[in-house]
Amino acid sequence: IVPALVKVDASVPPPQRQQIVQATVATVQTWQEMGGLVGRILLALLTVQIVSRRRLIQLFLIPGLIIVPWVFCSPAVSNLGLLKWGIFFAGLFTVAQLSFWGNYLPRVYPVHLRGTGESFAANIGGRMIGTSAALLTTRFALYTPGTTPATKLAYAAAAVAFLVYALNLALSFWLPEPPAEDAAE
Repeated sequence: IVPALVKVDASVPPPQRQQIVQATVATVQTWQEMGGLVGRILLALLTVQIVSRRRLIQLFLIPGLIIVPWVFCSPAVSNLGLLKWGIFFAGLFTVAQLSFWGNYLPRVYPVHLRGTGESFAANIGGRMIGTSAALLTTRFALYTPGTTPATKLAYAAAAVAFLVYALNLALSFWLPEPPAEDAAE
């Protein structure tokens, strides 16, 4: 959260001011977590309705490609009320598409490779490549516009989120569909 979003009277002593900011951050985090929970439930409900795994993940990637960067570009730097709703939907689309992989990977790897394939995907893709987005974001923040470091970081996060979602969406067109006999399980 950009600190200027939290309006605190200047007469409030610094320790209490910090508590107010922390409580606001906790509230926004709760909205994000609730969005993630709804996203996980929505994925579970749609998994039995949508046969194509490509279409299923794209259902979450396309709106996420728009909403997640928008949340960091606009509400995160200017509107706390809108940030709560935006972060709810950002959590929904992000957690839903991340939860997708737990259902998808076991179906596309042959039985004798499932453990190795899933471990490789989670550790190399998720832990090594995925966490490098944090480094990319902080480096990119040095070159983004903004009057404060927090605003610069928010804009950099928007750019990185857009790149990640766009790459994921582009690559989703090449996802193999699970074999027909597994799709009926």
